[in-house]
Amino acid sequence: MKLESFDKLYQRAVKRKGGVKQLNSLLPATENQDALLEISDDRFLAAFTKKVFQSGFVWRVVEKKWPDFEEVFFNFNIEKVLMMPQDMMERKASDPKIIRNFNKVKTIKDNAQMIFEEQQNGHRFAEFIHQWPSEDIIGLWAYLKKHGARLGGNTGPYALRALGKDTFLISRDIEAYFRAHDIISGGVQTKGSLATIQSAFNQWHQESGLSLAQLSRLVAYATGDNHVQAESIQASN
Repeated sequence: MKLESFDKLYQRAVKRKGGVKQLNSLLPATENQDALLEISDDRFLAAFTKKVFQSGFVWRVVEKKWPDFEEVFFNFNIEKVLMMPQDMMERKASDPKIIRNFNKVKTIKDNAQMIFEEQQNGHRFAEFIHQWPSEDIIGLWAYLKKHGARLGGNTGPYALRALGKDTFLISRDIEAYFRAHDIISGGVQTKGSLATIQSAFNQWHQESGLSLAQLSRLVAYATGDNHVQAESIQASN
């Protein structure tokens, strides 16, 4: 099926949400992408770690324990994390102040290594993320999945969104939209499906000038059982 125009998508979302004003109030503000350059590399490691631990777990529990995570892991200082020997990692993984999951704790050092290796190319990790083009955001997802630990699926994209990098997300509503319109088939995380979804978002961006995050929310509002005005904005969209 031919991809819908942005205008058709927008008008359906307007109808579902009760008008232009109501819909626009639900769309996220445009992020200043240059603000990424102000983020230190330890904050990237912290964001990756938080999303790894939140994946498949109760988010509010992770949030409650997060100050202890910061303390236990040296505020995610890249050099200090990389210097931790195996026995120290094991001890920290059993600390009751954090969520005790050794497999997830191991990702902290692995993802610190990914950031460190990019630093060896002569720039901060923040600069690397900042320069990655939004029209190939799935390429950045693939990079995080390949070079990082447990950053595949939506974990890496959620972390990028939390840090302010413009990205869409493959939420259930987004996947449902592309399947309902016969735009993708098979696995949503296959290279072909992701490329098709990226192409669609690129087209809508060219037509509207909206960010990927705004378009992601808009597609979700134009799909599924959400005809009434939302009482709250779900971060998954």
